[in-house]
Amino acid sequence: MPAKKPNEVDAGGDLAKRISEALLRERVVPRFVDSYVVENGRHALQVHASLYRDLLVLLQREALLALTVRALAIICREPQPAGKSKPRPMPRRDATLFRRKFLASLTRQQNWTAGDALDFQRDLQIYEELLARAATHRRRKPFEAADHPFVDRCAFLLDSSFMENARLAASRALTELENLAAQVCEPERSDNQPAWKN
Repeated sequence: MPAKKPNEVDAGGDLAKRISEALLRERVVPRFVDSYVVENGRHALQVHASLYRDLLVLLQREALLALTVRALAIICREPQPAGKSKPRPMPRRDATLFRRKFLASLTRQQNWTAGDALDFQRDLQIYEELLARAATHRRRKPFEAADHPFVDRCAFLLDSSFMENARLAASRALTELENLAAQVCEPERSDNQPAWKN
C-alpha cells in the first residue's frame, strides 16, 4: 500500500469528529428536553438529577444515531460534485470504506468498548432499514410528528405517558438534527474533489 501524505485528511474520521463536536456545541438534546419540560409542565422529569442525567445520555445517543444516519445519507447516497463531470452518488465500494472509517473514528472518539460499538452499529442499521421502508410514505404535514425511529424512541424514553406531545417535541428536535447534519456535511460537499477520495 502506498504511504499516505501527511496533509491528506481521513474524510470519514474528520466527519465523525465534526458530528460529535457539533452535537455537544449546539446542545440539541438538553435544549429539546428542557423546552419539552417547560412547554408541557412535566417538571418531574428533572426532579432527580441522576435520572435526568441518565435520560440526557440516552437521548444524546439517539441524537448521535439520527445525525449519523443523515450525514451518511448526504455523503454516501446524495449526488456529489465531481469536478467538471455530472454530480453522482459515491460508488458503493467507496461508501463502504468511508462508512467503516467513519464508524471506527466515532468509536475512538466516544471511547466505546467493542460491545458499545456493535450496539451502535446494530441500531444504526435498524434506523436505516426503518427509514428505507418509510421513504415510500406520503410527506408529513407541519403539525404532524415525523415518521422516524428517532421520534418514536425519544418520545418513549422522554415521556411515555404523554406520547403524542413527546413525539411532536422529538420531531422538532429531529428537524434541528437534520439541519445540523447538512451544516456539518457542507465542507465535504463543497470541495472540488469528492470527499471520499481524500
